[in-house]
Amino acid sequence: MTEKIKPRIIVVGGGAAGLMAAGTAAKAGARVLLLEKMKQPGRKLAITGKGRCNLTNSAEISDSIAHFGSNGRFLRQAFHRFFNHDLIEFFAANGLKTVTERGGRVFPANGKAPEVVKALRSWLNKKDATVRLSSPVEELIVEDNQIVGVVAAGEKFSAAAVILATGGASYPLTGSTGDGYRLAESVDHNIIPIRPALVPLICTPAENSTSKKFDLGKLASLSLRNVAVRLLINNKKVREVFGELLFTEDGISGPAVLTLSGAAVDALKNQDEVCFSLDLKPALDEKKLEARLLRDLQSRGKESLDSLLRGMLPKEMVAFCLDINEISPQRQGHQVTAKERKRLRAWLKDCRLPISGHRPLAEAIITAGGIDTKEIDPKTMASCRIKNLFFAGELLNIQADTGGYNLQAAFSTGYLAGKAAARQISENL
Repeated sequence: MTEKIKPRIIVVGGGAAGLMAAGTAAKAGARVLLLEKMKQPGRKLAITGKGRCNLTNSAEISDSIAHFGSNGRFLRQAFHRFFNHDLIEFFAANGLKTVTERGGRVFPANGKAPEVVKALRSWLNKKDATVRLSSPVEELIVEDNQIVGVVAAGEKFSAAAVILATGGASYPLTGSTGDGYRLAESVDHNIIPIRPALVPLICTPAENSTSKKFDLGKLASLSLRNVAVRLLINNKKVREVFGELLFTEDGISGPAVLTLSGAAVDALKNQDEVCFSLDLKPALDEKKLEARLLRDLQSRGKESLDSLLRGMLPKEMVAFCLDINEISPQRQGHQVTAKERKRLRAWLKDCRLPISGHRPLAEAIITAGGIDTKEIDPKTMASCRIKNLFFAGELLNIQADTGGYNLQAAFSTGYLAGKAAARQISENL
């Protein structure tokens, strides 16, 4: 008598969530087939974090959830089942040591993102999960409101359960082209409109009172550290973060800007007025900054301002500062009037950068929007509409700030989906 072949779980997508889901389901005893559209899995994972891969953050669960905004509550169950300490232990057991850096960010100790993918692939091999590459899934097969298989590269594959983990629509060259949204929508799941998150923003040329425009492209590649960055919508402060800002050819980027970019993108879509306000001297209040300016202007009174201000600003920003404030760079310190000093002080605490747009979704680190989490069981990641269909990762309408939170969500939801799918088909045997 031949042994009965175990029912199969199909995982669609070989990113962080898909790899974790496949390995977890296989470890739980399921027969697993992972279908990946690219020639190699983990393409986006291998380049994330500027090639270093910020795996997770050491923050507590409540703090991590707060970084996801109003939808963070959905992740509570997943985080309680598999969180940062579990992830760190998982990679350590699979030969990848980690290190915790500033802001609680956790990276591979060797600083090489491809090693993360290598560790996950090796783990899948040990658990006997089958990985089939160059196999884009074109259709979900549903019968009597239950998933029974998929069509990939023109071939039908039967399944007792399917985990959809295709990622978002950012970095399309890595395979994240939004396929999962179409597949989920085809089985009547609601998709919250997708848009870029953690994305560089485009600035309008800065102007002074005489409407002289200053090309911010002159500041391209300049990085400002330890600045307070405020997001203003319709001239009201919405949020403020402290950190690093980077000027680009057409605008601004960097961790502080990326963190605020999601709200900026939504405001622009609503045709609201969006502006960033920079406090370039957050360690000094108005009174202390006034004293500092007075001291420098008096003690170095014979120096020109373009030289004197280099003690307070990066060289590249001095011309921008003086141009916006309509002060000659050749003016000597002792010639600066009280009115001009007041303008300088105000600008250093409130440098305004009007925002006119954002870079395209293809350049965003993650995708905002996605499958409505109201239609997913947070205890299992199972669809509330189609039996034995599960979801994981960026495909869901969950997105967070920079700092490793988004990858942790991918690993946590992948783990939970893999575990739940394996348990579901086991109970049905």
